[in-house]
Amino acid sequence: MKLALAALLALGTSAFAQIPAKDRMVVVISLDGFPAYALDDPKLPIPTLRRLMQNGVSARMTGINPTVTWPNHTAMVTGVRADQHGLLTNGTIVRTGAWPPVKVDPMMDKEKMVHSPTVYDAASRAGLTTAQVDWVAINHAPSITWNFNEWANAEGPLEQEMIRKGAITAADLETFTKSNILFRDQTWTTAAAYLIREHKPNLLLYHLLSLDSTHHTYGPSTLGATDAIAFLDSCVARLVDAVHAAGMTERTTFLIVSDHGFKKYTKEVHPNVALAAAGLSKQVYIMPEGGTAFVYIEPSQTAELAPKVIAALAGVEGIDQILGPENFAALGLPQPAQDPQMFQLLITAKSGYSVSGATGGPVTAAVPQQAGSHGYLASDPEMDPIFIASGYGVHAGAKLPRIANLDVAATIAQLLGVSLPSGKGKPVPLQ
Repeated sequence: MKLALAALLALGTSAFAQIPAKDRMVVVISLDGFPAYALDDPKLPIPTLRRLMQNGVSARMTGINPTVTWPNHTAMVTGVRADQHGLLTNGTIVRTGAWPPVKVDPMMDKEKMVHSPTVYDAASRAGLTTAQVDWVAINHAPSITWNFNEWANAEGPLEQEMIRKGAITAADLETFTKSNILFRDQTWTTAAAYLIREHKPNLLLYHLLSLDSTHHTYGPSTLGATDAIAFLDSCVARLVDAVHAAGMTERTTFLIVSDHGFKKYTKEVHPNVALAAAGLSKQVYIMPEGGTAFVYIEPSQTAELAPKVIAALAGVEGIDQILGPENFAALGLPQPAQDPQMFQLLITAKSGYSVSGATGGPVTAAVPQQAGSHGYLASDPEMDPIFIASGYGVHAGAKLPRIANLDVAATIAQLLGVSLPSGKGKPVPLQ
């Protein structure tokens, strides 16, 4: 692996256009829930990522609101915020016409879920090949050439091909979505390495989840989190090796990103308890997102009930702000009248607190053990994600000023030589 990595990292060429895009690969690796501040620890056990950083460029990123997985992944492939791409949570929020008034549908097709063009759409239109492994908001995307989904199963075309060639077994995919997250991350890594070796897609989008799961359970900057980060580093090393085995070392650019950071918390806020005490429990619905919560009120009753909600939650320990539509544009969120997914109010939590949907117990309560959450406003530096670029077309050894995660889509487009005019970001200076 060291020889493969050394060869890859020697490629800080200043003229990446010399090799046509159809003969190159851009590998986007998303390490879910990897906070930028974690990289400040010089003893973090990440030899592969360190070498990529030392021989490439790196930066802290600012994400978008809400600081949740699907909205931020979608921002990185569209170059626009949630008020344009349409993702507010991990799926599409649909109205039920009953109680609760909304639910999340993660299975909706990408063409209905994502409201802006993506860089993989642009790549496909340009005649390039595309692949995704556990990416999000991408179900049945016609512009993806090879798919290995979050809910992979033995009936999928790519899965069947991998089974025939002995890369995985049918047993690996039995009840796959219920398997432990480390096994799934290993399987997704096997799929990504297979795609690199066997198909050499011009664009590969690859996403791992184990760090996010660990952070939620134990909190960031813990031994469990460090273990998970070391595991992810080994997964990245497997892809570097796969690039070398495919003979693509001199033609591959790696972009390593994350979607959001993480904060520790020791207490939970239960706004439903306060609303019930005010007689509002069947009129107002709370959708918690960790550091924030969406407050749904029947639109025809908003003028009457919103002041009552604000009064019921005023002074609750752990609540920082209660924001209304007048604040949404500045946060990159649509107005309720523009998007049926939208809420009428947004609760934000203070540091050390997370919002829960619990309906019993005290309004604010200590949790049994420290845990972790995201969903806090994107302006919180602890929510900053990571950005690392290395390989073909990347200058060695530069640490860049803070960038926006909207810039990732523009950077991918530039590397592939395609156009994404709807994107609001700008290419990261890689040379």
